Amino acid sequence: MSLFSKKVFSVVKKIPRGKTLTYKEVARLAGFPLAFRAVGNVLNKNIDPKNIPCHRVIRSDGKIGGYRWGTKKKEIILLKEKSAK
Repeated sequence: MSLFSKKVFSVVKKIPRGKTLTYKEVARLAGFPLAFRAVGNVLNKNIDPKNIPCHRVIRSDGKIGGYRWGTKKKEIILLKEKSAK
């Protein structure tokens, strides 16, 4: 696993339940402020969604963005987490 991937996963692991960050924010927090598209590529390869909650990363325009298991599933998970606060 690349250093970039490790840093991205480290940032995403820290996103609290019911909260979201944008791909751009994750890239900045990982130390690669212009690599927001690459963040999406890394998260698409996430094999441990229970420990690395990649569904909590959204687009800068507030839209859901992509998700390995489908955008509808991502939307449902996010709504459940927000209502369970």
